[in-house]
Amino acid sequence: MTLRRLVVSCFLLVAFYTCFAQKKEVKLLFAGDAMQHMPQVESARNERGDYRYDDCFELVKSRISSADLACVNFETVLAGKPYTGYPTFSSPDEFALALREAGFNLFVQANNHAADKGSKGLKRTIDVLDSFGIKHTGTFSSSESRSLQYPLILIRNGIRMAFLNYVYDTNGIRAKSPSIVNLIDTIQMRNDIKMANLYHPDIIIAVMHWGEEYQTYPTAEQLKLTEFLKRNGVRIVIGHHPHVIQPILTDSAQNEINSVVFFSLGNFISNQQKSNTDGGMIAEITISKADDNSPVIIDSVRHSLVWVRKFFENKKKRYLLIPTDLPLEQIHPAMSPAEIQKMNAFTSNALQILNHRIHY
Repeated sequence: MTLRRLVVSCFLLVAFYTCFAQKKEVKLLFAGDAMQHMPQVESARNERGDYRYDDCFELVKSRISSADLACVNFETVLAGKPYTGYPTFSSPDEFALALREAGFNLFVQANNHAADKGSKGLKRTIDVLDSFGIKHTGTFSSSESRSLQYPLILIRNGIRMAFLNYVYDTNGIRAKSPSIVNLIDTIQMRNDIKMANLYHPDIIIAVMHWGEEYQTYPTAEQLKLTEFLKRNGVRIVIGHHPHVIQPILTDSAQNEINSVVFFSLGNFISNQQKSNTDGGMIAEITISKADDNSPVIIDSVRHSLVWVRKFFENKKKRYLLIPTDLPLEQIHPAMSPAEIQKMNAFTSNALQILNHRIHY
């Protein structure tokens, strides 16, 4: 082979490789606690007796649906009528459908309300989510289904991800056998991580329902579990349960992000009124790999804030999720000065919380 032919052959080989070995990228989005107190249920009910939630998410839908995978903590159950709010939830099926239409394609269910209506409610929730085509994890109708479906392995854009989901307790209500709610147990969690690694995931992600309600700083137990998860190969940890935002911990070295922990995303949508509970945080994480043989890197970690607007329209209470960075002129009906003040107070408090440094 002449030198010229060799050069041409090498050029064609490089061009072929470049075409078919392009960078793979996945945009992940995580939202906080999606709850349903009775005022929300009553607000969603229309004249025909149906339940409509579409308006709640109209201002965040484009942001959610732009992600390749959007995950939300589904903190209620679909046990059917009669619908109930706190302390034991049962919500209309339409709530799950509205979240799906808003762009969420993964629900995590291992939370302290998963067994609110016992095994029957837990199983019906799973069945309804399956009928809607919504991926979910954290609760299971039997040990057999858990062994087949857990850890949850999802592939997006050529990147294989393993999802884990656990909760500290279920408010003392135990789901009767054969139903299962994943509880925080480091022995079981270590075994689950070993099982996940058998699928050769590019990255392992753990969604944890942990911490103390209304506390804006992680507990010692959260920090201890964080170290356990990172030590066992988990690179992304997402936290729920406190109903308020907690700080973010990013572990970086040589300009590369090794791991990230969002200790608590706060509420996504709820009727809670206490300070710092009237909104939450959305986590946006981009991961990528150069080619099939390269490790996944965490390219970027971002967050945005959302505030739950509660207002009356035509003598009926309404709920509207508002990104706090959205220009006010894009919000309809126009917000009152008092509402703007409340949203600004939430935003200011959230930014102060996020400025807290994590000390081990």
